[in-house]
Amino acid sequence: MMFCDQCEETAKGTGCTIKGVCGKEEEIAAYQDVLVYLCKGIAVRNLAAMETGKANPAVGSFIAEALFSTLTNVNFDKKRFADLIARAITIRDALPAAGNPEPDACTWKPEGERDILEKATMVGTLATVNEDVRSLRMTLIYGLKGIAAYYTHAEVLGKTDSGIEIFLQKGLASTLQDLTVPEMVALVLECGSTGVTTLALLDGANTSSYGNPQITRVKTTVGTRPGILITGHDLKDMEQLLEQSKEAGVDVYTHGEMLPSHAYPAFKKYPHLYGNYGGSWYTQRDEFEKFNGPVLVTTNCIVPPKDSYTGRMFTTGLAGYPGVKHIPASPNGKKDFSAVIEAAKKSQPPQKLKGASRDLITGCAHGAVLALADNVIAAVKNGDIKRFIVMAGCDGRQKDREYYTQFALALPKDTVILTAGCAKYRYNHLDLGTIGGIPRVLDAGQCNDCYSLVVIAQALAKAFGVGINELPVSYNIAWYEQKAVLVLLSLLSFGVRDITLGPKLPAFVSPTVLDVLVKNFDLKPNTTVEADIARMIPVQ
Repeated sequence: MMFCDQCEETAKGTGCTIKGVCGKEEEIAAYQDVLVYLCKGIAVRNLAAMETGKANPAVGSFIAEALFSTLTNVNFDKKRFADLIARAITIRDALPAAGNPEPDACTWKPEGERDILEKATMVGTLATVNEDVRSLRMTLIYGLKGIAAYYTHAEVLGKTDSGIEIFLQKGLASTLQDLTVPEMVALVLECGSTGVTTLALLDGANTSSYGNPQITRVKTTVGTRPGILITGHDLKDMEQLLEQSKEAGVDVYTHGEMLPSHAYPAFKKYPHLYGNYGGSWYTQRDEFEKFNGPVLVTTNCIVPPKDSYTGRMFTTGLAGYPGVKHIPASPNGKKDFSAVIEAAKKSQPPQKLKGASRDLITGCAHGAVLALADNVIAAVKNGDIKRFIVMAGCDGRQKDREYYTQFALALPKDTVILTAGCAKYRYNHLDLGTIGGIPRVLDAGQCNDCYSLVVIAQALAKAFGVGINELPVSYNIAWYEQKAVLVLLSLLSFGVRDITLGPKLPAFVSPTVLDVLVKNFDLKPNTTVEADIARMIPVQ
């Protein structure tokens, strides 16, 4: 039986058992569970081989790719998972045995699909019977999936780190061992600190490739030319698409987490990068239909598409969906987007979306904000800014996400929101004004850019000569999937306390583990807008 509890919208708040809320079928869930299990076996063998100088240096990269593929809303294509499983077995079996006896993950081989489906019932989430051990193992695995996603993005841009790759293997291998609770908690926190390293690596990859983001206003209206809509997170795909389409007579629009790409200097030289179309990932079925032109999905988040636009939808990278055309990379990383461009030439211009007229501000990453540091510090010292509210993370389709819009509207006028990720689509269209020319919503970019919020907080702490928990900063984090889990663990690894998390606490965190998080880090669920504002903003 399928059981998946890795996202915030998991069925009944416990786990999807028939079909994923995301649209994932039971067979896909099984293939993903088996792929993760095989990666554990690879990790055990490769870590042992490191001791004898016989390790495979490509293992870390493969494990990152495999784990990223299993994130919520990335890949729904069974054939692609079958290929990954076959590759995993080939890589594992080429490594020397890790001793005698080895864990089953090091030796098991399927004869066909029936074996894969049967094995999944034995190695999935519920294979760990003890609730607290399972909770810690799954928290670690979901954090590792977040690392894998961010690391893959950095690797695409030529930035790698052997320490990150080794920790991915160490973390996976640990879930096959009988560790004590303190040992497992330590690994979860190490996952957070490794997450910070990974986010810093990705930040460096993005800025060295495309320049430091600049505070930028982005149009949400539409033009008169046909367009291409690009969604996901992959900036290299954006670069290649813009370069290949610059003389095609079409415009390129961003969707979802691609909004921040407008802020990079390297992309500003393309006048046909027209604007942003639509909102966050869960709105795509309506927005993709109205766009009229082709849609390029570069990473997560895919929602099962409507028939009305499946024929003009393309995936690339690790994203995949059955029946949707996939554009692979050549061995040198180049991709041919000519099919997307030709489809655009034959399409009608996008329809205007209802209510889309207000420009969106993005590019408030650490470089841009720290350039305003004197103004920000002066505004705090003068009392013009009383508090910063970190509202980073994910968006989602459930009605209780309206909490974040109402929270932003109810904040006092002397507060500033620091955000990153698609959670911003709950309030970045609001007219919240400025404080001394400083926007009251500082959008650092994608969820991939959460590192900027850490850098900004550290800079403020240094400027005021206080610890990070003594800053006038409160945390109201929205989560949905595994990258957000990693961001939360990264904050905890810094010792950040008093984080409010919502709209629901993770189903994979057991009551005992939650009690540890509450006692050590004062982690809290969100409640009501009024009560949470009263708690987060102390009366002066």
